[in-house]
Amino acid sequence: MAAKVEFKREKDIPEHKVEFVKRVADKIKRSKTLLIASTNKLPSSQFHDIKKKLRGKADVLVGKRSLINRAIDTSKVEGISKLKESINADIAMFFSDLSPFELSGLLADNQSPSKAKAGDIAPEDIHVEPGPTDLVPGPAISELSGVGLKVAVEGGKLAVKQPAIIAKKGEVLKANVAGVMAKLGILPMKVGFEPLAAYSSEDHKVYVGIKIDKEATLQYLRESISKSKGFAISVKYVNSETIKYFIGKASLEEKALSAKIGITSEVVEEKKEETNDTNAKEDK
Repeated sequence: MAAKVEFKREKDIPEHKVEFVKRVADKIKRSKTLLIASTNKLPSSQFHDIKKKLRGKADVLVGKRSLINRAIDTSKVEGISKLKESINADIAMFFSDLSPFELSGLLADNQSPSKAKAGDIAPEDIHVEPGPTDLVPGPAISELSGVGLKVAVEGGKLAVKQPAIIAKKGEVLKANVAGVMAKLGILPMKVGFEPLAAYSSEDHKVYVGIKIDKEATLQYLRESISKSKGFAISVKYVNSETIKYFIGKASLEEKALSAKIGITSEVVEEKKEETNDTNAKEDK
């Protein structure tokens, strides 16, 4: 019978790592929500600024992936193990009594404008409006002209003469375009914590894809309302939103029909009066 070989760690686990795992596991048990967010490309200054703004609403912790996974396993909380699939090298943990979606919305509200860099994706069309700049004539003339801007010298400074779009939504920004935006003080990007996934202790579920874009959602709702009104009109569905359209349409059709058969509004009124008089005599 082969001898049993036992392996023993040459070094004990450092005490601070043990304490970290215990601390995180305890916070998991006591919190309604644990949200995992990416800290990729988030400057340290903005990290701490957002952390201060969330004080009283969420506790923020960072740590190594291996320790966070160990804390999740140690907690033995129902349904939370799937959260480990969303944990990578650059993440922060948010412990809160807010729901996952409330917390995600809070993170969306606390994003900050930032300069664009070469390789970034334009989040929207980048417009440059006409007007003066603080740039002096020199290399800046060719730099601004190189991205399609019409410029002229006014009062010793450069001025943009015509409105222009220097980048379309979804385009990969080139170095020269990013450079011009920086010179003109255009901050098209937003930096902040990007929610990846969250665990809710209320229903013991892990939610992924919980990043909330409030502006895009509102725009989607506006477009949906507009389309639904058009559909309601097309199927002749009458409600408080469509009744004005149908009344207006009926009025235009009445006028068009009257004009076609040569009946004026005065004649219509006379006929109404004659009808009323006849009805009155019959009643007598």
